[in-house]
Amino acid sequence: MSENAPQSSGTTDFDTMTRDIAEVPAVEVIVTVAVNLMSAAAVKLGLTEEGDEHKDLDEARKLVHALAGLLDASTTEISSFHAAPLRDGLKSLQLAFREASIVPDEPGQGPGEKYTGPVYG
Repeated sequence: MSENAPQSSGTTDFDTMTRDIAEVPAVEVIVTVAVNLMSAAAVKLGLTEEGDEHKDLDEARKLVHALAGLLDASTTEISSFHAAPLRDGLKSLQLAFREASIVPDEPGQGPGEKYTGPVYG
């Protein structure tokens, strides 16, 4: 049985999980969360192979806004090596949201634009 597998009693070995996460640098955690938010937003924007099957602009708005907040809050904590591609991805998602919206938000009112400022194509 692996260290990360549940114990035989069916409970999770939280000590092992805590030890594992303790070894992960904060930058890696931040980037992983950002990539997960980006991926989820892309799905909710209908940008995957399944297209409109999972499209939900209300959910996408929340995810893009959360991503923008995370990137804004962590700007000084992660290097530009990590931050630049994440900011590019965020802008792409914001533009995709604007394009997908039947009634586009006013400039500066789109998802995450509270943190990034208005996004133009």
